[in-house]
Amino acid sequence: MVIILTFIILILSIIAHEVAHGYAADSLGDPTARLAGRLTLNPLPHIDLMGSILIPALLVFTNSPILFGWAKPVPYNPYNLKSQRWGETFVAVAGSATNIFLAIIFGLIVHYGSVIGLDTTALFLAKWIAFINLFLGLFNLIPFPPLDGFTALRAALPWHLSSELGRLEQRVRTAGILSFLFFLIIFSYIFAGHFLNLVLWLFGLLTGGGI
Repeated sequence: MVIILTFIILILSIIAHEVAHGYAADSLGDPTARLAGRLTLNPLPHIDLMGSILIPALLVFTNSPILFGWAKPVPYNPYNLKSQRWGETFVAVAGSATNIFLAIIFGLIVHYGSVIGLDTTALFLAKWIAFINLFLGLFNLIPFPPLDGFTALRAALPWHLSSELGRLEQRVRTAGILSFLFFLIIFSYIFAGHFLNLVLWLFGLLTGGGI
């Protein structure tokens, strides 16, 4: 039951992340995602077989220290953004900001749950929503393509540095899913422990306790 619940929360959190990118772009003058019908929390337009089903299921059912996945990228045209200097950075961080915002809201619900009379089941659900969204939000800020942290960094740097990172990103994207799977393997063996400790520490601050 916990595994199924984790899987569902992970998928919905990934979709909220992608929709946030679209709303951020739309608010800055680019209607591409809205016109494509992607500003919706209905999962169907966002589901990617590999990123939304297979990879998350593999990670959840194998008790991986990493909880990650992706939906179909919400389309946007950076040249339509009102702010050409900071617009793409704002769009890039909107997804992680949404996950972290959800983590804060549900973390506070957990923290004060006993005060407002929530039962054990509601507290457990809020706790998992907070943890998964905090993990996703922070993980996506890692500056490795195609994660949002890399896009935000590239867009925020001066043009000559940004173009260098753009070429690196293109090479990584050319390698496709293999490059990202390679990153996940390296991350799991070298950095996952430290990253998880950071997430758990922040989670404890939000909720007043642990998992």
